[in-house]
Amino acid sequence: MTAEALLQRLTGLLPDARPFTGEARGEAVVLLDRGALPAALRTLRDDPETRFDMLSDLTVVDYLGRSPRFEVVYQLYSLTHRHRLRVKVPVAAEDPVVPSAVGVWKSANWAEREAWDMFGVRFAGHPDLRRILMYPEFVGHPLRKDYPLLQRQPLVPERDPIARPWPWARPAG
Repeated sequence: MTAEALLQRLTGLLPDARPFTGEARGEAVVLLDRGALPAALRTLRDDPETRFDMLSDLTVVDYLGRSPRFEVVYQLYSLTHRHRLRVKVPVAAEDPVVPSAVGVWKSANWAEREAWDMFGVRFAGHPDLRRILMYPEFVGHPLRKDYPLLQRQPLVPERDPIARPWPWARPAG
């Protein structure tokens, strides 16, 4: 299915979706409001003509100085039909919260944790939203464009993972 045919199909399938009008290099791109996101992602996964059964990537783009400041970007792929779709969700800096996609694709788990850790966009309903790349005491979100490059972080004592495991570590068994 071509990008144009896919966008045509999506206009009937997702009435809240708006086709992206900018340069997309021939790829299908739609914009969604965060309120319509959970139902739209399930529809995209379950519809037999789209069957987006794989979340390839999830990331955040920071457009400092623009309103809304952030865009959460979902890269979807259909293993069955071999087509791609990019879904963009604008998010305001004052309320950077988006519904979690973990219930639709389990692969969203770590990607959402990374997006929260690096950009500070929270994912409502995420089963375990905590830092994944930075240590727990780290202050701020380092991939935000206004993150102060010379900011000092709190010093934390070295941890022995055997004698003093991380606070969230669960005992085996």
